Amino acid sequence: MSQPPISRFPVPDLAALPDDIRARIDAVHEKAGFIPNVFLTLAHRPDEFRAFFAYHDALMLKDGNLSQGEREMIVVATSAVNQCLYCVVAHGALVRIYEKRPLLADQVAVNYLKADLTERQKAILAYAMKVCERSHEVSDEDYATLRRHGLNDEDIWDIASITAFFGMSNRIANAISMRPNDEFFLMGRVPRK
Repeated sequence: MSQPPISRFPVPDLAALPDDIRARIDAVHEKAGFIPNVFLTLAHRPDEFRAFFAYHDALMLKDGNLSQGEREMIVVATSAVNQCLYCVVAHGALVRIYEKRPLLADQVAVNYLKADLTERQKAILAYAMKVCERSHEVSDEDYATLRRHGLNDEDIWDIASITAFFGMSNRIANAISMRPNDEFFLMGRVPRK
């Protein structure tokens, strides 16, 4: 059985890509052992590839009061609401890896309220879900709740920005029918040998 396409759009030839994009893809391939389909599909539009990953990195790779696992949980919970298979699967793998908990990503994707999370993490995800589904209802009380859990205004900004950025990403992935790599499904579920 042949592998289904990874997108409705053509995947560019890696050798034909601009040097900076090819270098980024090569670095990811070397680190992960495979090329996540998001890199291949977005390379179809090089300027947007650069802008997308610059903003992604600014949000997801920064130091701060939100852990890498918490940032990824935001992506998984909100992507599940947006029915984005790619982001739930790919970022679910990262939740499992960062948190070293093989069941957590599935719990967060299905119902974060029943997931094995701390009260702080539930507050983070409650706010992210509000931004995702009802951003017009965000109030000072939401900020007060998050502050009670040790989050500051910059953290609150990050939660909203991650939610909004991945809302855009979810819609693009759904519209172009971006397929998750098979490798993501097992990552973080079983110990590496």
